[in-house]
Amino acid sequence: MSELRGLRIDKWLFFARFIRSRALAIELIGERRVRVNDHVIEKTHHLVRPGDVVTLRQPDVVRVVRIVALGQRRGPASEARALYAEILTDA
Repeated sequence: MSELRGLRIDKWLFFARFIRSRALAIELIGERRVRVNDHVIEKTHHLVRPGDVVTLRQPDVVRVVRIVALGQRRGPASEARALYAEILTDA
């Protein structure tokens, strides 16, 4: 996948291990709990690119991260951690 084109937000959240399944990503997006660059995301096919800032509101925490890389698979946690840089975690 070309980094210029981007990656679907639901796939990126799954690859970066913020959620356990793409179905859960779809649910979070449907509940309007995901933002990219301060815009609420309503479609799972929204493309993200390195440099984008993702805000994820989960039941017990709000996380704000900058996308560093897109990834190509859901790998181990150490590989997933290389996909983003933490900006804020509000637990």
